[in-house]
Amino acid sequence: MKRIAIGTLTTASISAAAALMLALPAQANQPNMKAALASLNEAKQSLEKASSGKGGHRVKAIELIDEAIEQVKKGIKAGRM
Repeated sequence: MKRIAIGTLTTASISAAAALMLALPAQANQPNMKAALASLNEAKQSLEKASSGKGGHRVKAIELIDEAIEQVKKGIKAGRM
């Protein structure tokens, strides 16, 4: 009797876990978004190391990269929902 109860409990647990996984949206690792984030961070570091005197374009590029980083982070977060 104990084995039947344990087997039933195990089957019910597995069924519940499977149903939960099907009910939730897939939470992919998002390798492309993470790669983009890494590339943006590398680009920002390169620009920060570059000398000034670029007519404000280096500073503007850093600002735009900061905005892009935030958008990618929001995209990763949205992909987890």
